[in-house]
Amino acid sequence: MTTTPESPTGPTSPPQDALTQALQEKARENLWLHFTRHSGYFAPEPEPVPVIVRGRGHHIFDSEGRKYIDGLAGLFVVQAGHGREQLAEAAAKQAKELAYFPLWSYATPPAIELADRLAQYAPGDLNRVFFTTGGGEAVESAWKLAKQYWKLNGKPLKTKVISRSIAYHGTTQGALSITGIPGLKQMFEPLVPGAFRVPNTNIYRAAEDLRDDPKQFGRWAADRIAEAIEFEGPDTVAAVFLEPVQNAGGCFPAPPGYFERVREICDKYDVLLVSDETICAFGRVGGMFACAEMGFVPDMITCAKGMTSGYSPIGAMIASDRLFEPFKEGTNYFPHGYTFGGHPVSSAVALANLDLFESEGLLDNVRRNAPIFRATLEKLLDLPIVGDVRGEGFFYGIELVKDKTTRATFDEDESERLLRGFLSKALFEAGLYCRADDRGDPVIQLSPPLTLGPADFDEIEGILRSVLTQAWNQL
Repeated sequence: MTTTPESPTGPTSPPQDALTQALQEKARENLWLHFTRHSGYFAPEPEPVPVIVRGRGHHIFDSEGRKYIDGLAGLFVVQAGHGREQLAEAAAKQAKELAYFPLWSYATPPAIELADRLAQYAPGDLNRVFFTTGGGEAVESAWKLAKQYWKLNGKPLKTKVISRSIAYHGTTQGALSITGIPGLKQMFEPLVPGAFRVPNTNIYRAAEDLRDDPKQFGRWAADRIAEAIEFEGPDTVAAVFLEPVQNAGGCFPAPPGYFERVREICDKYDVLLVSDETICAFGRVGGMFACAEMGFVPDMITCAKGMTSGYSPIGAMIASDRLFEPFKEGTNYFPHGYTFGGHPVSSAVALANLDLFESEGLLDNVRRNAPIFRATLEKLLDLPIVGDVRGEGFFYGIELVKDKTTRATFDEDESERLLRGFLSKALFEAGLYCRADDRGDPVIQLSPPLTLGPADFDEIEGILRSVLTQAWNQL
């Protein structure tokens, strides 16, 4: 065992360079990063692992002391920004009172209060809250509940689900089956059977006769859901899973009338509608729940991420009173749960986070500034590499093209060089943490904390403009 040399005034700290090097070695040897190619860290001249050590407001700081705008709120999570002492204090206070107890036939005050709070925010009769520890678990729970609900109601064949192409709904075996990204699924097949895909709402890539009429396009896209239900047989379809704004592919908003039509279709064929708001809830597109903001009432909401602003993990499936009704009778129960679902510390943090939303008017800040954010990002449309800017609230995608007139996209090799070979590193080095993504067409995604204002939007646009200009010049 090594020790730190002593000095007359006590122990001295190792030099910062030594600490950074030690972290790099441990990261390379022991840490398995998520969704990450590790080869670069083991090359003859290995790339350093970016190590983020501190956050304050909408900025993060790495182990070298460099400062970045957190343009993705961590991972669509840190709604209230970094360094919120009241959220850390809520966690510490609850941990001293009761650090842990499961919700398996017992309840805790924070879980009770949080369930009540969420039910108040949710639209319609979505009053029953089933806690998980994340969004993928919430989606998994929703599919399982849908299957059991239909069995308890004498319709045992209703097991299938419908989701949209390129949509991401999680990585567990059930949620991954609902996910519509082939590249994420191939290595784990065979998956849970019974999941089917319909077109998404990417109007930028729609047929030419639909591009100029968003309402007609929305009707066309929604009717593909009816077509899929009819083809599979209404007696076999349990649920439709949709994000209010689809994340993967680059922030596809719903066209006018889309969700109204989807609700009609689900009612007609007796199919449950699940609003997957793992990203879109808690202010991301302006409302506490995006479905309420967009004017439709689903049968279930799945949510996570922003509920605590990332200060402690939690997720939830929120179901309508109708879906809970069979579980109030006899020996029926939902044989499903998670050890840390509704964790008392996480629940206490979520309550403090929601208090902060209300006291600081974060939802109003998004609604007030979203048009300014959009207009600022749309300035980038004068660049030859930017084909489309789309999204809602504080959630936007910037699609990159190699020909604006034809909307021609990059081939696989070009996308690899553009996104991973240049853009990801260049944006980070320029001071902006965001996502350069090619699950679908190449896009840059932005989803910053909900505290930003016009001056921050200008700074983000300036960095993007500089780096995208460099990218085009290289191409």
